[in-house]
Amino acid sequence: MKRILITGKNSYIGQTFINWVKANNVDYKIDTVDLKDPDWKKQDFSIYDCLIHLAAIVHKKGQEDDIYYRINRDLAVETAKKAKNEGVKQFIFLSTMSVYGKNSAVINFCTKPAPNNAYGKSKLEAEKLIQQLRSPEFLVTILRPPMIYGYNSPGNYSRISKLAKKIPIFPKVENKRSMLFIENLHSFFKLSIDNNLAGTYFPQNEKLVNTSTLVKQIALENKKKYT
Repeated sequence: MKRILITGKNSYIGQTFINWVKANNVDYKIDTVDLKDPDWKKQDFSIYDCLIHLAAIVHKKGQEDDIYYRINRDLAVETAKKAKNEGVKQFIFLSTMSVYGKNSAVINFCTKPAPNNAYGKSKLEAEKLIQQLRSPEFLVTILRPPMIYGYNSPGNYSRISKLAKKIPIFPKVENKRSMLFIENLHSFFKLSIDNNLAGTYFPQNEKLVNTSTLVKQIALENKKKYT
């Protein structure tokens, strides 16, 4: 059995991963920690094989840029250092497709990082600093997922879903974008943990998605008329 610690106690990804592990009888013991509580620094990390760092500030209107760097970079690096110093074997850092720029819709191994907002820049800076901590005894796994979707998922998918349920018509858009089903992300977490993966990865669905098609499918699933 592997012991896993998740930061971001109430995160959508963390909670659904815990539920997925239980539903699939995966032999993990998972705990969570709230980094908003200053007592997290007193918690013993030495009992864990892997730490999945999900705590982050995403896109929030009215937020000063400074908070993105304090949470997404500085806090992430502090957590990684504590994990390494206390003998955690693997640190999984959930980054973002935003490191490639706000308008990046499709990513692959050839795509170069070019963040153009504080969210993407803070995540990329965190990646670089955390990677400096890696060693044979401290594996660093960076994940750069695209838009994540699933039941009750927040973020961009939630906004698209609400739009699809309200409007009867949507313009035809000729685009393709990378997306990631939440359970596919959970499977990749398991793959990373069980195989001690290290490096930077871009988990995403095999097929690219057209925005117009996505809106239509959501509308039809909810029995809404759509043209």
